[in-house]
Amino acid sequence: MKKVANGAEEIGKIDRNILRTLQQDGRISYTDLARRVGLSVTPCIERVKRLERNGYILGYSAKVCPTKLEAGLVVFVQIRLNHTSQKNFEEFRRSVIDLENIQSCFLVSGNYDYLLKARVADMAAYRELLGHRILKLPAVQESTSYVVMEELKETMEVPINYKR
Repeated sequence: MKKVANGAEEIGKIDRNILRTLQQDGRISYTDLARRVGLSVTPCIERVKRLERNGYILGYSAKVCPTKLEAGLVVFVQIRLNHTSQKNFEEFRRSVIDLENIQSCFLVSGNYDYLLKARVADMAAYRELLGHRILKLPAVQESTSYVVMEELKETMEVPINYKR
C-alpha cells in the first residue's frame, strides 16, 4: 500500500466508504456493512480490522443526550496564560485534562492560548467551574466565555473525501 504525506497508508474508495458508514452507524453489522460497500463479509471484516490496526478507526462510542445527563449548556472559553513558557503550557495541559466538564481543549493562535469547550448543567454550574476550577489552573491570567444560545450543528464525523 502506498504512503501519503503524513506517513499513513493511502486508502481507497471502498475503505473510505467503510469509514463513512461506520461514522454514521458504528453498530452496523458486518453483513450490512459489506452489502453497503459492495464486498462479501470476510474481506469487509479484514478491511475494518486493518483500518483499526492502522489507526484510521480509533474506537467506537455511543451518542448520548447531554440535556438528559445535566450537561445541556455549552460554553466556549478562551484562556490566556500569564507567560507563554513551555513550563506553563505543560502545567496547564496536565491540569486541564483532569476537568471532566471540559469536553475539548485546543492550543490556538491569536490573542489567547487555549480554547476550551465546556458542558455543564446550567449557569450556576458554569460559574462554579470557571471560578473554582478553570481560573485556578496553573498560569491562567485571563478568560473570556461564550455561552452557546443555540446549537445548530455538532458532529464528531470527520469529512472523508474521495481522492482528488
